[in-house]
Amino acid sequence: MELRQQIQKIREFAYGKMHNDATGHNFDHIERVIKSVNTILLTEQADHLITYGAAYLHDVADDKLVDDPDKLEQEIANFLKSIELTDQQIDEILYITHNLSFSKTLSQNPPKLSLSGQIVQDADRLDAIGAIGIIRAIYYGGVNAQVIYDPKMKPRTNMDKKEYRNLKDETIINHFYEKLIKLRAMMNTETAKKIADGRHEFMLQFLDEFKGEWNGKK
Repeated sequence: MELRQQIQKIREFAYGKMHNDATGHNFDHIERVIKSVNTILLTEQADHLITYGAAYLHDVADDKLVDDPDKLEQEIANFLKSIELTDQQIDEILYITHNLSFSKTLSQNPPKLSLSGQIVQDADRLDAIGAIGIIRAIYYGGVNAQVIYDPKMKPRTNMDKKEYRNLKDETIINHFYEKLIKLRAMMNTETAKKIADGRHEFMLQFLDEFKGEWNGKK
């Protein structure tokens, strides 16, 4: 099977899994990630099948979105085998999708990603910041019935993955401090770093405006 056909099949598989997502990780998110991958690939030389495959599939088996991520990873592997990817290619894609999330950076020994993985990670992180990132944070918080803001609840530091995923100890606004405003400094590629600069500043302006309005000063 030709590369173009394989990527199209992967796109269709991802659409089938993600188009009904209601947490801000639906297929619109995936297509924005793909657009950022396209931009980054203008200046980075990476394997297109691995990069696009991981980009389309990066949320399909995400353990914060599905009840049985192991089952979904096996389903992905079987699907990729059916469209003639090699075992090595399948392993590379699954390694990226399994290890690119922010929560993985909270471990003692965070995983190291290939260039393809770094590109997908950057593209995913770019969609978590800026104007769209703000909307997605609010959307995800609403779906999970999070408190919008509580001045008495301070942002958490030095979290492990379990604590980070405990949304009862987080507000929507604290999520910006616990994750989103950290992402600019965590970008891998120069292209992503440049894009992240403007989106980062926009979030800081939003937080300043939000707190001013909350306190009745704006």
